[in-house]
Amino acid sequence: MTQQLCLEGHRIQVEEWLKQCLRDREPRGDLYDAMEYSLLAGGKRIRPVLTLECCRICGGEVTQALPFAGAVEMIHTYSLIHDDLPCMDDDDLRRGRPTNHKVYGEATAVLAGDALLTAAFEVMLAPGPVPAERALAAAEILAQAAGGRGMVGGQVLDMAGEGHALSLNEVEELQRLKTSALIAAAAEMGSAVAGGTREQREAVRRYAEKLGLAFQIQDDILD
Repeated sequence: MTQQLCLEGHRIQVEEWLKQCLRDREPRGDLYDAMEYSLLAGGKRIRPVLTLECCRICGGEVTQALPFAGAVEMIHTYSLIHDDLPCMDDDDLRRGRPTNHKVYGEATAVLAGDALLTAAFEVMLAPGPVPAERALAAAEILAQAAGGRGMVGGQVLDMAGEGHALSLNEVEELQRLKTSALIAAAAEMGSAVAGGTREQREAVRRYAEKLGLAFQIQDDILD
């Protein structure tokens, strides 16, 4: 199997897992519809695919890493829902269709993002075949990357820098936090779930950090 086919297989596995993860929940108004609207909107699924591939190359069972890969995508999706809100970037479209708050209203969009954030940790920490210490390690990696020391901190720097000329160091720090932190966490989580060594975890993290910077540079140029 070629590497491209392997990665496409990971993407398909992630899509199928995401389609099932919110099914059979008790009705809560439009909440789950709003969550699925953004979670199942497509995209390259770079982060969860990295989680599965890093699990595989570190000797782990890919199917056991699916909840952790899905959790990364939930965190990423919640951040997009909140970024699109009028109080943030005020975007009307995301991936060619109306943003979440344009369809479900601002309040439901905020709550859908909140629910995806907490659901990510719910699925990672649910009882399953992954040893508890590995699941806990993966959850800790994601928590650190998603909060003030990672993605959220990067968004704050981004907002503070609007209308200002930033130095190269400031731009690199912003990109490291806003984009690279979650991509690096996705990779390291896959290694942690597989029981990878500290050296393996550090290696995939360093690789993914550089990948995240390259991704953001390309995104900024296209924007």
